[in-house]
This record gives sequence, C-alpha cells and structure tokens, in this order.
Amino acid sequence: MRLLAIDMGTGTQDILLFDATKPIENSPKMVLPSATEIAARRIRRATKDGRAVILTGVVAGGGPNSWALEDHIRAGNKAFATPQAAQTFNDDLDEVRASGVEVVSEDEARRIDGERIVLQDLDLDAIRTALAAFEEPVDFDGLALGCLDHGAAPPDVSDRLFRFEHLRRTVEARNDLLAFACHGDDLADYLTRARSMVASAGGVAPVVFMDTGPAAALGALHDERVGREPEQLVLNLGNMHLLGFHLRGRQIASLYEHHTGEVTAAQIEEFSMKLAQGSLSHEDVFHSKGHGAYHADRSIVRPGLPPVVAVTGPQRTKIQHSTLSPYFAAPFGDMMISGCFGLLRGFAEVFPNARDAVEERLGPVP
Repeated sequence: MRLLAIDMGTGTQDILLFDATKPIENSPKMVLPSATEIAARRIRRATKDGRAVILTGVVAGGGPNSWALEDHIRAGNKAFATPQAAQTFNDDLDEVRASGVEVVSEDEARRIDGERIVLQDLDLDAIRTALAAFEEPVDFDGLALGCLDHGAAPPDVSDRLFRFEHLRRTVEARNDLLAFACHGDDLADYLTRARSMVASAGGVAPVVFMDTGPAAALGALHDERVGREPEQLVLNLGNMHLLGFHLRGRQIASLYEHHTGEVTAAQIEEFSMKLAQGSLSHEDVFHSKGHGAYHADRSIVRPGLPPVVAVTGPQRTKIQHSTLSPYFAAPFGDMMISGCFGLLRGFAEVFPNARDAVEERLGPVP
C-alpha cells in the first residue's frame, strides 16, 4: 500500500510517501515551499516586471499571497481574479473588489494579458513530477491531505471564532484527535479551502482530510519520549498558527489556538501554563488576537504541567529557552513530517483496510 500524505502549511508543504513494504525511515520525504508562498513569489515577479496578474484556480490558503497582492496593487499594478480564486482573499467578493482586485469571469480572465497564476493548495502534477525525477512510482492507493481552514464564516461573524467553534464542536462530538479525520466527500460545506484541496486531487485515489493542527499533535505522539507518558502538553508552532493541546493520549483535556506571530514567548508560556492548570479562558486568547480556548474534559488529567511538554512546528525555537522546559519532538527522527504521521493515522481511521499496513510501520495507535 502506498499513501501520499501532504501537510499544507503557510511556509511549507510537508510531503511523505508511505510505502508499506519499506521501513518508515526509507519513505521519500519533501519539505517544499507552500502553495501560498509559491503564488506570492509569482505575484512579486509580476510586480517587478510591471505586469498585471490574473488569478484563477480555487479557494486556497492566504497569508503570503495576500500580502504580495497588496504590495502589487500598492505599486500601481492591476490585479484580476476569478470568483473562486478571489475567495482565497475574502469570502465577501465585495471586500475583494474594495481591495483593488477586479473580479472577472473565467472567460474574461482568458482574454486578459498578464501573468497567469493558478491558486490551489494541491498541485499533484508537480509532486508527481518531482517523485518521477527520482524514479519513484507515482501511483497511490490513497491521499491523506491536511491544511488549516478557517471556514467560510457568515457575514459579521469573526473568522477566528468561526474556526474555533468548528474545533470545539468536533471535540464535543467525539473526544479524540482522530475525530478530525474525515472522508474527503464528507467535509462540511463551510470548509471551502479543505473541499477545494480535496477536489484538486481529481479523484485519482481515495482521500482523507484532517486539520493540520490535530494532525501535528497526533504525529508528535509517535515520538517515543512523548508517547510513553500518560499525559502530554503538545504545542505545534506553525509559521502562522499555534495550537496547544493538553492530552491524555489522543483524548483532549484542553486546547487553545493563537497566531504564532501575535504572541511572545512569554505569552505562549503563560497561556500554556494556564491551559495545563485548566484556568485559561477563551477571552484571554481571543482578546489577544487569537482564536480561543476550550476545556473539554479536565477529569482525565491532573492540573499542572504534565511530564512532557512536546513542541513541534517550524517556529518551535520561539520557546526554546522557556521555563516550560520544552522537548522538541521528532517522531521517527523528523520533526517537519510530524503532521504527515498524523495524516496517515487519519487515513487508517477512515479506511480500516489500511490500518494493518499503517500500524505495521508506525506501531499501534497511540
């Protein structure tokens, strides 16, 4: 069985090709620029050349591409976007227009002269090309995909709150990190970015989607030091989002989500200590420009820091010298692929026929 796991972040896309016939350490792995970073580079190139940009494709991740587009327009250059692509920047197309982007139909876009940039979180052709260059077969039995989706919030509803309510509802329904794994066809309508990512797979293989934050936490449990403890505080410091879990294995006692760039090391320390004590309030997080906090079941843990504070993610050095005494988790020797291990577990959860193959290489479910 061959499964392609892709964890799409803001700075990087982390890719693991799982082959059940090989030790996990021998699996091909790639850490490449994220889809939004690739689009941002192409926009900046057009800005430098003084060319208009024509954005097509589907709803994708924002951040770098949004900032590059703002700079492009500020420099006096024209920008066009088809309706789906425009939703990458704001679900309200009137807001997109107000930013200086002209929203055009697909037919109109084809007739405009300029730099054509396709927005999509999953470029399977590019990944296959990279694998084929190293004589790696490009047929897959399944795809395990992950990204962070704020969701299409209704008008006048905070997208920070809207996303966090999605996290809270998922945990309320089933308190298990694996509850975030979902068949690609069963995603909620409001998860527009996730649905677009799944659709970009083109039906080449069965698809499972899992939010990247829980996937990273689940992956961190595969570090031997982390997995052998009865309780864990797991902090995933991504390039844009910070998600913290107080766990008893896969069960969630508490969680919070913030923006990595909006918090200092001291704030991360404070919020994480309060999370472990069960005293972190939702307002503490939201009013400091974060998403929120939620205490799901404090009865499964003891108050206070658990035996291990596991930290993963590309911004982990932000709290390297913290009094939390962080342990840098590296499941199977590779921190950047943590999320991919969680995605593989998610695939096996949704498709039980893959469970034996995944467990043979990753071990029993944490």
